[in-house]
This record gives sequence, C-alpha cells and structure tokens, in this order.
Amino acid sequence: MLVRSVHPVEWADSLCLPLLVEAISAGFPSPADDHLQNPLNLDEALIPHPGATFLMRVDGDSMKGCGIFSEDLVIVDRSLNPVDGSVIIAVLDGEFTVKRFRQSNGRILLAAENPDYPPIVIQDGSDFHVWGVVTYVVHGLEVG
Repeated sequence: MLVRSVHPVEWADSLCLPLLVEAISAGFPSPADDHLQNPLNLDEALIPHPGATFLMRVDGDSMKGCGIFSEDLVIVDRSLNPVDGSVIIAVLDGEFTVKRFRQSNGRILLAAENPDYPPIVIQDGSDFHVWGVVTYVVHGLEVG
C-alpha cells in the first residue's frame, strides 16, 4: 500500500462539535436526550502536534485488515517514535509505504494487514527509515 499524496496540516478556524457524554451503544439503542458535554475541538483531539502532523492519502489494499483502505486519509505524526505494532509510514527505497511496524530480536519487519502481501524484512544497509506514525484514519462509510 503506497502513499499517494502528502499534505501538511494547516491551522485555520477550529471546528468544534457537540460531544455526547455517554458512549454510543452498538447493541440496543440508548436515547441521548440532553447528555451533551462541552464542544469537542477536533483539531486538538486529533492533532496534538500540528507542526509535525501531515495528512496522507493511501493507495492500495495491503492494510485493509486494520481498516485502512485505498483513498483513505491517514493522520501521521512525525514527532512520535514507533513501538512494536504501530502502523507507520516508512520510506523504503525512496518510496512511501504504510505498514505495521514489527521489531523483534533487533530485526525490523514491515507487515501488511492483508494475507495477499508478504511481510518485508528490513535488511542491514537497506534504504529505510520511519517517516511517521499513523494516529488516525479518515474513512467514509459507504451507503447501501
């Protein structure tokens, strides 16, 4: 799965939306009535490090198992260091890619979340570096 475009986050007017105090039931309905909390600032909630945060559009299906699909936007924070299991943006041989970061016994593996794609073992001397850590996915829901 490749990254098709990179966009720096630019602050404009903040968007604040009402936030329900109670969690939403995914089982039986629970009326929300008047359970509103102070508005939630999406900029602050999703982008704690604006100077190091970028939006990237994805292309491909290698990460569909973790909910990242072609055409989705990912929010990437370059100020974070990956830990084993992080979803990262890596630069491998000069190309951006999004994969799950696996580190064990001093070896780094870039794992897809689709069985059609084998893991990539990073060899010593490879042209590889972690560009940033994916923190959120912006994914629209299909109708119908």
